Amino acid sequence: MGLAADSSKNWGDAWKSFFNRRVIALLFLGFSAGLPILLIFSSLSLWLREAGVERSAVTFFSWAALGYSFKFVWAPLVDRIPLPVLHDLLGRRRSWLLLSQASVIAALLFMAAHNPAEGLFWIACGAVMLGFSSATQDIVIDAYRIEAADDDLQAMMSSAYIAGYRVGMLVAGAGTLALASWFTMTDEGNYDYLAWAWAYRCMAVFMLIGVVTTLMVAEPDVDRTSESVHSTVDYLRFLLLFALAATVFVISFTQLADAFGALKTFLVETGLSTPIAGFLAGAGRFAGSVAAAGVTAWLLVKVHLAPRAMVKETYVAPFADFFERYGKVAIYILLLVGTYRIADIVMGTISNVFYNDMGYTKEQIATITKTFGLIMTIVGGFLGGVLAIRFGVLRILWVGALLAALSNVLFAFLANLEPSSLYLSLVIAADNLSGGMSSAAFIAFLSSLTNRAFTAMQYAIFSSLMTLLPKLLAGYSGTFVDSLDYPVFFIGSALLGLPVLWLVSYVGRLLERHEAVTKTYSEEGSCS
Repeated sequence: MGLAADSSKNWGDAWKSFFNRRVIALLFLGFSAGLPILLIFSSLSLWLREAGVERSAVTFFSWAALGYSFKFVWAPLVDRIPLPVLHDLLGRRRSWLLLSQASVIAALLFMAAHNPAEGLFWIACGAVMLGFSSATQDIVIDAYRIEAADDDLQAMMSSAYIAGYRVGMLVAGAGTLALASWFTMTDEGNYDYLAWAWAYRCMAVFMLIGVVTTLMVAEPDVDRTSESVHSTVDYLRFLLLFALAATVFVISFTQLADAFGALKTFLVETGLSTPIAGFLAGAGRFAGSVAAAGVTAWLLVKVHLAPRAMVKETYVAPFADFFERYGKVAIYILLLVGTYRIADIVMGTISNVFYNDMGYTKEQIATITKTFGLIMTIVGGFLGGVLAIRFGVLRILWVGALLAALSNVLFAFLANLEPSSLYLSLVIAADNLSGGMSSAAFIAFLSSLTNRAFTAMQYAIFSSLMTLLPKLLAGYSGTFVDSLDYPVFFIGSALLGLPVLWLVSYVGRLLERHEAVTKTYSEEGSCS
């Protein structure tokens, strides 16, 4: 699996991996992946507000990015369905990558062609298209990264991806605002549609970095001879099944809004806190929509709209494979995946509010936490990659979890000090270095868990699971701070990370035993 330290790897080998062509390629693909997300969130929000759109309507646009949270739903399509013409020219991964990047560019140009001040419908359609296309690009890049290199290079490729992703976000955030300001021809404070349109067109041009990279890299060498091959008609029937189930989900989610809104009101009136009532109502609404889509898919398979075997190998087989390979160890692995980032996500949600409450200026927040913090994250990512190659992924995974918890304690000390650029810089350096290092090791760990027969599906599940519980808890960060104050909250968030240390160690021991048993069976089988 490549998780333990490799004694054959010295410091020279670790540093040489910086210049591996596949690592450099992931830097540019990471940029392509990081660019679109802020064009749905903060940059788009500012454009809409300048256009005079109501604040309540602006926040609804964040739903356009729901594809990132549920990308595992259509990740199997990326794993299984070959694209006509492009598949023969580029291969499976590069063809899907080129399609998703072209779709991102098309969505940006489509949004630039419509003025939100004249109506939101077409801008909303463009934003949904951008979110779906960008999430699909993420699925393909993750699958490409895992398949393009052996496990011992995954940590460094993850570091390059993180670095590129962060730079892409910086360009989409600060870059878009700077371009919109530069293109503005009206008086200061007046809305200029063309300025924003040209800024988004410039972002579409930046996406060509990813397109050129896709055309230059080689298709991963993966043996797919064992995969089932279906007819074009079967693939079309399967796509129709997926489209109908997805349509039922959207319709159900929309129609259940009033019913579960009433349930939330009822729960609040019975004495339940508003956040908990909102969470329960939202979870029920989502579960009801998923159930409706699932029943629809089941009925359509029953009437033979799509081949049962095809549905099974696409959605059931990836889960079955994971549990077959790891057995009971799989439960502990999933527990680790779902909790590893709990300390930094719970703390990170409230961080900007904390800086403001402590009296730091906008200039200090922008310069230290954003620009300097970005540099420290990139440095931490590459440091984590080098250390993972030298000492093994699991060791750096444990060290990263420890440092993430300790950096939260530093914020507790910062909360008791007067605003100081020096102290803030030191804390940000420690926090972002540890965050970058642990992220690189964690992505490498997740990559090692996938079977290359189901790369896109399995990694998409892991990447969705890893933020689910932390984000649910993070939603109550403000409530905890109001009740406990900042120092106690930060120390509490650090304590949340301590069980993760035990989990990393325990899962490491279980995986070592599991690999030893698997190796023994393999050797016995070859001898017989």
